Amino acid sequence: MNATSPLIWVLADERRGTANQALGVAEALGLPFQVKDIRHGLLAKLPNILLGASRLGLAADSSAQLTPPWPDLVIAAGRRAGAAARWIKARSKGQARLVQIMYPGVIGAGDFDLIVAPRHDQVAGPNVIEIDGAPHGVNEATLDRAREPWLTCFAGLNRPLVGLILGGATIRRPFDTADGHALGVQVAMAVKQAGGSLVVTSSPRTGAAIDGALAGIGAAGIAPAFVHRWGQEGPNPYLGFLAVCDALVVTGDSVSMLCEACAGTGAVYLYAPPGFVTAKHERLHRDLMAGGYVRPFAGRIESWTHSRLNAAGSVAAEVKRRFLS
Repeated sequence: MNATSPLIWVLADERRGTANQALGVAEALGLPFQVKDIRHGLLAKLPNILLGASRLGLAADSSAQLTPPWPDLVIAAGRRAGAAARWIKARSKGQARLVQIMYPGVIGAGDFDLIVAPRHDQVAGPNVIEIDGAPHGVNEATLDRAREPWLTCFAGLNRPLVGLILGGATIRRPFDTADGHALGVQVAMAVKQAGGSLVVTSSPRTGAAIDGALAGIGAAGIAPAFVHRWGQEGPNPYLGFLAVCDALVVTGDSVSMLCEACAGTGAVYLYAPPGFVTAKHERLHRDLMAGGYVRPFAGRIESWTHSRLNAAGSVAAEVKRRFLS
């Protein structure tokens, strides 16, 4: 591989949280890279043993992007993008080195030069490195850029400024209006007790749960200073919340949101009542709590700090050491 000007491809899955893990590592490398936006067709649901090293799971327009000259390095995230990455390596006659974020499954795992697995997935192998949480692109510079406009927007609000970041239902666990209502009441009461202000944002999976949360906040006797519903017009305040808020309350269903919230240094509270998430997510929560990055939300908002969490930098350093030195 040419260490001075390698050709790097990032296979960016259509699921934003998955794509951000690969993009975060690529950005941390500090080298130019090309993004190949990956959309999937119906065949993407096939298991790895049937997909093999192929483009079978890709939509036609995504498949058409994957043409020579072949890259020196491919960074992919998720099982489905992994099949396409293996195909690229085969077509390049082994020239392309593959860095896979998240374990792709046993079938074909040996084709990857490096597999980056979160510790809570509990996987091992000769080409596997473990990390805390998940890589992402939120870092000190990202937060610095987001800070000024949102400081202006939230100027004059009582402190502490508390950001409520809502995830949503997963395949295995619901998050409905009743769940949102219960969370809204608890957070609003804590903000009221602290004498602060509350700002709220939702995410792609939140759906009607935000209505429940807002109803719960109102029932507790306060009004949010700012509300953003996913997909509405105007700038998304998510990075602004991470940069400006004194404390964040984050639902525990999203690995990406939790890890991105920990990219700053302010208080991060995890909302995950019993039965809310799967055992794998519970392991992540325990890891983040053990590292001092998050605390369980117990109805109080206090001031505390933690070190920044961003695995992308450590993964990028390992990629450089192995493949670009």
